[in-house]
Amino acid sequence: MAQDMAAQNMAAQNMAAMAQMQQSIAQANSSSIGERVAALDWTAIISNLDEHGCATTEPLLTPKECTILAESYDSDQLFRSRIIMARHGFGRGEYKYFAYPLPQLVAALRDSLYPALAQVANRWNKALGVDVTHPSTHPAYLKRCHADGQSKPTPLLLRYGPGDFNCLHQDIYGENIFPLQVAFLLSEPERDFTGGEFLLTEQRPRMQSRAEVVPLRQGEGVIFPVHHRPVRGTRGVYRVNMRHGVSRLRSGRRHTLGVIFHDAT
Repeated sequence: MAQDMAAQNMAAQNMAAMAQMQQSIAQANSSSIGERVAALDWTAIISNLDEHGCATTEPLLTPKECTILAESYDSDQLFRSRIIMARHGFGRGEYKYFAYPLPQLVAALRDSLYPALAQVANRWNKALGVDVTHPSTHPAYLKRCHADGQSKPTPLLLRYGPGDFNCLHQDIYGENIFPLQVAFLLSEPERDFTGGEFLLTEQRPRMQSRAEVVPLRQGEGVIFPVHHRPVRGTRGVYRVNMRHGVSRLRSGRRHTLGVIFHDAT
């Protein structure tokens, strides 16, 4: 009986903690994410995506929002699964996939960033001869994913400690693949951690791979391809395969929010 009561008390405490975390995240989102996203310099972002294969947003999330999201990592009720990277050969560190319903802040980022990126994705697909057109809104795109059996949410929080790293990889979870994704740094470099740089590589046809290190500030996002992008060469447009990862942390702790637009099977 005592054990049953203790279990019930623990469950009640977990539910209360989850409700408090959800409320805190909602309050942190009192300022419209949509307005901030609309105010971004999309001309520069699109130019950088086309020319360099990645683009940064400038700080889009406030320090308070970053802190709340990072601290939410310990609230298991917000997540559907936890991955220990070393067990799968992914690197060192860990991450958790959010469960539906997503925290308001995460859902708002997904919905607000998608429309402009869908235009880029459609243009890239056309250049590569890919016969896939993405709808103009994220709910419409998710409807397509879910109809094809991709119904598990893919936004995630990542946590790294000293010596942790993320191997170069691609985030592909099914037949429906949205070509772009965004990673937000929730920690402050040099204050919260050292090392842990965001990395991108391009595997170019008949050429050596090119690497890109993307410096980020707290609250800043980097937009980058999920698996490939078009590049114009002397003989027309060709496909460049992309991978991303994180270099080894020297010290401290690093949290990242990953915003992936397609859901998983």
